[in-house]
Amino acid sequence: MSDSGISLSFGRGHLPLRLPKGAEAILIRKRTLQKLPDPHATIAGVLREPIAAAPLSELARGRKSACILICDITRPVPNGLFLRPMIETIVASGIPLDAISVLVATGLHRPNLGEELAELVGDPWVLENVRVENHYARDEAACVDLGFTRTRHTPVRLNRLFVEADLRIATGLVEPHFMAGWSGGRKVIAPGVAFHETIRTFHSARFMEDPLAVQCNLIGNPLHEEQLEIVRMLGEIYALNTVIDEDRDLVCVTFGEIIASHQAAVDFVSEATHVPVERRFSTVVTSSAGYPLDKTYYQTIKGMVTPLDILKPGGTLIIASECSEGFGSTEFREAQARLVELGPERFLATLKAKSLAEIDEWQTEMQLKPMRLGKIELFTTGLAGEDRRLTGVEMIEDLSRAVERSIAASGDTAVAVIPEGPYVVPRYAG
Repeated sequence: MSDSGISLSFGRGHLPLRLPKGAEAILIRKRTLQKLPDPHATIAGVLREPIAAAPLSELARGRKSACILICDITRPVPNGLFLRPMIETIVASGIPLDAISVLVATGLHRPNLGEELAELVGDPWVLENVRVENHYARDEAACVDLGFTRTRHTPVRLNRLFVEADLRIATGLVEPHFMAGWSGGRKVIAPGVAFHETIRTFHSARFMEDPLAVQCNLIGNPLHEEQLEIVRMLGEIYALNTVIDEDRDLVCVTFGEIIASHQAAVDFVSEATHVPVERRFSTVVTSSAGYPLDKTYYQTIKGMVTPLDILKPGGTLIIASECSEGFGSTEFREAQARLVELGPERFLATLKAKSLAEIDEWQTEMQLKPMRLGKIELFTTGLAGEDRRLTGVEMIEDLSRAVERSIAASGDTAVAVIPEGPYVVPRYAG
């Protein structure tokens, strides 16, 4: 084995990757983005000069209440940098602290509580001074029924706290998303604070099997189009979007009208994230991007889907994910059990037969994509016993040996290595 000096994002640190002798590593990273020299000053600037909107101080004037959405713990959003200045600006414009709420856009994920909530919010002052709540997608009474989208007849029910606020602001992280194209912006609303029926509708096979429902694509993407329609049904909404680098440092922040400010952040990060690659590989080694995205096997599937454009048919995709919290939800476990029992083709047939997806089975459906193309191997320290079998993929104990076996089987010594997993989108440009 040779010391390649390469490491993969893994948990809160990095996992060294030693390649076999003779292996040629092709390292695939997004283009280096310049860190903001003064993030606080930049945030203050975008709040004063938003995109397609008046300054936040003017937006808040004359309003009675405000609700700010934040992503849940699965997204490393630097909430601690911007929440307090946003809230202080809103208060200075006349909205009292007790009329301001911060709502965690959990979607169908579990709530973030206690120390985890404190970590997520990132500022004790915010927790002490404003109402901070989690969204519960199964609580029908907490949601407002807005009817149906016109295009695809998706039922639209959203969190009452957000819908009924005078001033509505979504905040988030713009990164590649393997179904909706890009995260952030409109996605923080739906699925972020949507009722389970809304979420399960546009996560059904009708949407998920659409060839345009892929990472980094917004044009014709059915999930994105439904999200935009939901935003328009709601009316006036603003958004603060962030972009971070591999060190989780802020490199871009936008604020303004929700669609325009999100598009500006997408435009900023798109070129850096899309990495053209001149060939396809029989061996691809990637990660689940480390903490917090690799907390569960559920989130790990994102890292399996993102690099598929550069994996040769029949090749081996090797992924490292800590899975520090284990498998994922009970519903996801049940979906994986059905996949293992039925096999990919029969499992997919059951999905196509219904219009409303079962909770979290859409992630299992996404796992079918790499399973159709090649072999998946997983290195993890957080799964044991039955959980390992229910992944439906091959478990490995040694990354280097797995690479060696893949090279021996294919005869191809070139190995694509993607340290930051799904935050980087390699694109075959041969």
